[in-house]
Amino acid sequence: MLITLGSPPSDAETDAWHAVVSAAHVRDLPASVPEPSRAETAGKLRVPPLHGRNVHLATLAPDGSYEGVASLLLFTEQDSRHTAFLDALVVRPDARRHGVGAALWAAVRAELLAHGRTSVSTVLELGGAGEAFVDSLGFTNVLPLGWYVLRVQQAVDEIPPPALPDGFRFTDWSGAVPDGPAESFARAHAAVREAPTTVPGGQLDQRRPGPDVARVRAAARVMERRGGVVLTAAVLDTTDGDAVVAYTEVVLCDPADTRAVQYDTVVVPAHRGRGLGRAVKRHLLGRLRELHPAVREITTTVADDNASMLAVNEALGYRRERPAGIFRAKL
Repeated sequence: MLITLGSPPSDAETDAWHAVVSAAHVRDLPASVPEPSRAETAGKLRVPPLHGRNVHLATLAPDGSYEGVASLLLFTEQDSRHTAFLDALVVRPDARRHGVGAALWAAVRAELLAHGRTSVSTVLELGGAGEAFVDSLGFTNVLPLGWYVLRVQQAVDEIPPPALPDGFRFTDWSGAVPDGPAESFARAHAAVREAPTTVPGGQLDQRRPGPDVARVRAAARVMERRGGVVLTAAVLDTTDGDAVVAYTEVVLCDPADTRAVQYDTVVVPAHRGRGLGRAVKRHLLGRLRELHPAVREITTTVADDNASMLAVNEALGYRRERPAGIFRAKL
């Protein structure tokens, strides 16, 4: 039987969902990749995203446990209402090859069509059961990428603290951006989002809004409401009123995490080619080590043909852990 979770889900629904994703994680991913915590699962299920709404689906086993789960993000921004993101479609290992995944996809597809969506994207590991499954549904890999991992202490020990050119300085903050850098941070955040969302080697369907301080603060607060932590480091141009010209963010989905997730790294176009991206990422490593000493690693994804970011990450000590891709299907 297929059900739609409550909004918000109950504790029992959250526990049943987490049991599925945890069991699948152990089966499908390398042992080096930490399992998602129950707190992370609960946060994603209970706190809606900023630019859309979630539909959470599950299939029930006879004993009331979940055999499989699916989470669909329906974008609500005007320019993105034609598309969606499949955040999860996971079948418990002992329930596979019994039509559970097909039933979940049928329900997801019905939701997409009911809301007028013409495409859907998802992120998958390469070479696993998930890739074979979406291939059978007509998904194509529109952006090959890789997961990369950095050991924080090793990078801090081996790479000297960065020096900036004259006229620039570092700053950093936890949570939502404070008043001082807020306006220029929002402009920097929008610099790569004003056009349709593009990435080296491919273009995705989603469009993003322009600069908006309230919006970037709201995004950070969503992560905090989910129980996570956002840490941001920035480079300020002191000759231009301390405007943000580069920044980078890491997120702990759970404060107890030992592996953080690298989010945006942005250098505004007028200041590229000066080493600011590498410098701000190294500065953030030092602050992360000071503020969250239990964090041992940072993980990130980089497109296979994003040569500039691959070079920056290699210089910091990132190593490729596993291949993945952004897959998209037209409906």
